[in-house]
Amino acid sequence: MTSDQTKAALLDALGYDASDERTLSAAIERDDARLRERVIAPVEVLSKGASSAKTLMVRLPTGAQPGRCRYRLEIETENGDTAVTEGYVPPGANGVATLHMDGELSWGYHTVRLSLALPQRDVVASQNRIICPRSCTTVKQVLDKRRCFGVWCNLYSVKSANNWGIGDLSDLRQLAHWAGQQGAAFVGVNPLHALRNRGHDISPYSPVSRLFANEIYLDVTAVPEFADCPAAKSLVQSQEYTVELKRLRDAEHVDYGAVARIKRTILALLYQVFTQRQSQQGTNRFAEFRRFLERTGSDLEYYATFRAMDEFFWQQASHPSWHDWPDPYRRSESPEVRQFQQEHEREIDFHRYVQFELDRQLGSTADSARATMPLGIYADLALSSAASGADVWLYRDLFAPDVSIGSPPDDFARRGQIWGLPPIIPQRLRADGYMYWIRLIRAGLRHAACLRLDHVMGLVRQFWVPAGLSGEHGAYVRYPVHDLLGILALESRRHRAIIVGEDLGTVPSGFQAQLARWGILSSRVLYFERNRNGTFRTSRQYSNRAMVTANTHDQAPLAGYWQDRDLTLREQAGAYPDRHEYETARAGRERERLALARRLANDGLLPNASGPLDPAQLTRATYTFLARTPSPLLGVSLDDLAGEVDPVNLPGVPNERYANWARKMKTTLEQLMQDTGVQKSLDLVRRERAQA
Repeated sequence: MTSDQTKAALLDALGYDASDERTLSAAIERDDARLRERVIAPVEVLSKGASSAKTLMVRLPTGAQPGRCRYRLEIETENGDTAVTEGYVPPGANGVATLHMDGELSWGYHTVRLSLALPQRDVVASQNRIICPRSCTTVKQVLDKRRCFGVWCNLYSVKSANNWGIGDLSDLRQLAHWAGQQGAAFVGVNPLHALRNRGHDISPYSPVSRLFANEIYLDVTAVPEFADCPAAKSLVQSQEYTVELKRLRDAEHVDYGAVARIKRTILALLYQVFTQRQSQQGTNRFAEFRRFLERTGSDLEYYATFRAMDEFFWQQASHPSWHDWPDPYRRSESPEVRQFQQEHEREIDFHRYVQFELDRQLGSTADSARATMPLGIYADLALSSAASGADVWLYRDLFAPDVSIGSPPDDFARRGQIWGLPPIIPQRLRADGYMYWIRLIRAGLRHAACLRLDHVMGLVRQFWVPAGLSGEHGAYVRYPVHDLLGILALESRRHRAIIVGEDLGTVPSGFQAQLARWGILSSRVLYFERNRNGTFRTSRQYSNRAMVTANTHDQAPLAGYWQDRDLTLREQAGAYPDRHEYETARAGRERERLALARRLANDGLLPNASGPLDPAQLTRATYTFLARTPSPLLGVSLDDLAGEVDPVNLPGVPNERYANWARKMKTTLEQLMQDTGVQKSLDLVRRERAQA
């Protein structure tokens, strides 16, 4: 039962004054009155071929008499074609009339404009009409009936001979090329969203922006201007840089701040070369830059402005969030922000340049991946953006204040969870024509053949927790799931990209069937695929419409799982309230290990269920088992292939107690690609997948 305190706080976050019942009732009545005044809905998301896609529902304003009120209906398609019909509004029921449209709109984003001629005035209204397919791109459409596999990694954790202390896009290109040679169909990565790269602002699932990428992943030596910048080359070859780069490469954890600083220094020099050449407007590089600016529009302008202001106010007073900036700068449309743009044009343009180069390197990497494998890059879209970030600053009125997304109490978290991510207000998302959602999906799919949606249940409902309360005192808020899935399907088809929904945890009733109807793959994780009696499911019991993995970024790699490494780390971090709960977790893990060993032994993948196992043997047995499932996509963890033990994230444990999102691999990418044991594991997976 939701408490009155929670209800009042959430109503306030939704924009309703709930200080007392009379005030709340008046606010709701005003909202209802505004809805009644709308002649046509501001946006409609409709499936192509549906009868509703050929009609327009019109709420007649006061003074409009059916049969006497003349209308003019103009439909402008997204490619600029226009069709006009005129006539008299037919009779309707309860003040709502139905206008029929000639022809059928194709998939896409169209504009409907309606004029009603009333005795004393004309009423004009418009609608964004989005016509969508009935499903996303399916695996069958891309791969026919083949079952395939890919390799997924946490890019920041990749160690290589040439990167600067964090996995970069050149590493990703190299990994994709090698994986393609092993028969992989895709290579998956963590969200590459923009981050501050300082302090604890390093989680890929709490980004500054989901619309733009993180410059820390750039290979600065691959930027075209580097070849013609003696100053940058000299600095990279200097003893100071040589020593620092070795330290960063050899470090056990990613030093985000240091990596970001040395890359920023070089990028500033490369930007100088770029600006010096901008006067040569006939060059391809400059023309590409102009096209990039046109495509990204005001979103990039304000993102770059935010980054410049963020750096300015950090240097001035170490403000960690835009909420701490002087008040006039907290709204993107203020005169003070426009003045800042004029006074800091060069700093802002630098961030445009960085995003331009990121887009080029991401595109080049994706093209290279597609050339060597059937799919290419498998990208990841985070659930929301950080409250202190650019997206929330720019779209401030879209996000609910003083509320966090979380999850209700369960066996994993007895008091629920608070993720520190602000939710989007669903009514305002719709009122804006879903433009932010459209931009998000397009950004995620721009260079991706597959896209994973983190916590996809958020398209149906999100668990909102008011500030100052625990997860026990949250409540679910529903979202327009049909509209969001329809737009997702449209963009999926246009990009010919497969969509995977991370649907682990508490799933609304019927939601997985809904995902299936929309052609969205579910997520299946070995660790959780157990029967009620604790036994692991057989390979045949896995879903034939899922992406299957052994683990995720929130669990220990196979070798660490087998050694209780994650449990030990949680105990050391003080995550267990007492020793008894820790021992209970270890006893539970021991039962899980035995159950998994029995499953693998019963399938002939282990000689017996009780013998000792080395990491390579465990990896080969596990992934051979998963390769036998009917699931069309299998993701093989690079951490598992390398025998990594420590997890990259311990959910619920703060960064002060564990280095979340910073653990680096102990084996370099070059060593992995030459490892015969890794080769053997992938050979087994490839053969099993081919026997479908």
